[in-house]
Amino acid sequence: MAVFVGLGTIELLIPDSQSLKDKRQVIRSILDRIRSRFNVSACEADHLDDWQRATLAFAVVANEKNFVHESLMHIAELVESDGRVVIEDLSVEVW
Repeated sequence: MAVFVGLGTIELLIPDSQSLKDKRQVIRSILDRIRSRFNVSACEADHLDDWQRATLAFAVVANEKNFVHESLMHIAELVESDGRVVIEDLSVEVW
């Protein structure tokens, strides 16, 4: 039996955020949409106290490598389509 694990990280800029409260509203909204749509583990992993930056991390486990990679890329597309954020860096790894 083959099991593949994927990890995606996305560094974001939230240019309109004026406080941690603004940032957390944006991040919570994005994470909730991703969790419900893709059934993955997701969290804010870095820049927790910076009100205009965030690093999101996502983990996907499946029995097909292609499915894992495609899921992570669809997540990135969903984040990119959110007009409140700008993607500064994207990393996808599948083992």
